[in-house]
Amino acid sequence: MTAMDAGMVIIGAGECGGRAALALREHGYDGPISLIGEEAHLPYERPPLSKEAIVGADVPVAKTILTAERVADAGIEFIGSSRAVAIDRAAKNVRLADGRALAYDKLLLATGAVPRRLSLAVAGPRVAYLRTFDDALAIRARLTPGSRVVIVGGGFIGLELAASARKRGAAVTVLEAQPRILMRGVPADIAATVHALHADNGVEIACGEGIAAIRDDGDVRIRLANERVIEADLVVIGIGAAPVTALAESAGLAIDNGIAVDGRLRTSDAHIFAAGDCCSFPLAIYGGRRVRLEAWRNAQEQGALAARNMLGAELEHTAVPWFWSDQYEFSLQIAGLAEGASSAVRRDLGGGAFILFHLAADGQLLSASGIGPGNAVARDIRLAEMLIARQARPDPSELTSSDVKLKKLLAA
Repeated sequence: MTAMDAGMVIIGAGECGGRAALALREHGYDGPISLIGEEAHLPYERPPLSKEAIVGADVPVAKTILTAERVADAGIEFIGSSRAVAIDRAAKNVRLADGRALAYDKLLLATGAVPRRLSLAVAGPRVAYLRTFDDALAIRARLTPGSRVVIVGGGFIGLELAASARKRGAAVTVLEAQPRILMRGVPADIAATVHALHADNGVEIACGEGIAAIRDDGDVRIRLANERVIEADLVVIGIGAAPVTALAESAGLAIDNGIAVDGRLRTSDAHIFAAGDCCSFPLAIYGGRRVRLEAWRNAQEQGALAARNMLGAELEHTAVPWFWSDQYEFSLQIAGLAEGASSAVRRDLGGGAFILFHLAADGQLLSASGIGPGNAVARDIRLAEMLIARQARPDPSELTSSDVKLKKLLAA
């Protein structure tokens, strides 16, 4: 086992790791950068996997963040189809499965998250999970007109995939164990709008349904707790994601709903940082409450921030959480976190679009959740995000009135 020259090592070649590698160069680092990924693909964006990769007319290609030319121009060593198996914190190196050791000055863990497994379901050609580009290709191949698809889980991924499957002509059933879809972080009024949208497009959504068994003997048979049996050509499990922390745990790093980092994305080891889906961090605008976010923009922002702090910038993570989902012709956007809100007010924008503003007991705006066709809510959600960042306490009557521009509230 031979050690290479020390430099910056990034474990995880997704959105977060790829952005971090670029940011290191953009901020003047000229030493070695190693970017380790378990997939053969160069870093690519995951949001298209449940949408464009499924419905596109042409055979999809991964939407890469880094091209081979850009990697070469930036002098980044991309080590694909490779797995990090151990971190030696004393020696400051990372051991790979092939026996190589990479020495580091600073290490970034951008290991992401993986789909939570359903113990009743053994993955196979007809029982699938969606996380990687190759997963999307395999699912796409089975989504043919008239095929019967069951999606277990009524969260963002499951519902986006349901919309895509309907566009390909499949018959779709969504099974959700909770009383309604989108229980995690989405207000009931918006969830009801999404539910109706899917029903209008021919998706059957069954909430409060427990699964007793899943059998794959040619056709897949799902037996529900109420003894109903559903036959399918494909079952996709989408019941959430778990942070990838095994490497950090074995290295003795602090774990708290993910790899625990401080406001600068530093782990319990000053030479190791973590960012993206794999880490939990304190949110200053919510009193330092520790959260873990599975979101595309968070991965981008934290990858860039971690890179700057690996170079000694000492910058705090201050961004407001932001989430989005496109389903059929509608877009759902959320800025902030509604947990702890004591009231909500609604602003109707016309054309079926509306925004819910969630307020703390002292009037502080905590979150804004909107849904509407196209980009109907995008501008107001962006303005609400700026109000949240300022910890503003706007007059609720002005939030509800479409005659009052949110931009005016920013100037107050």
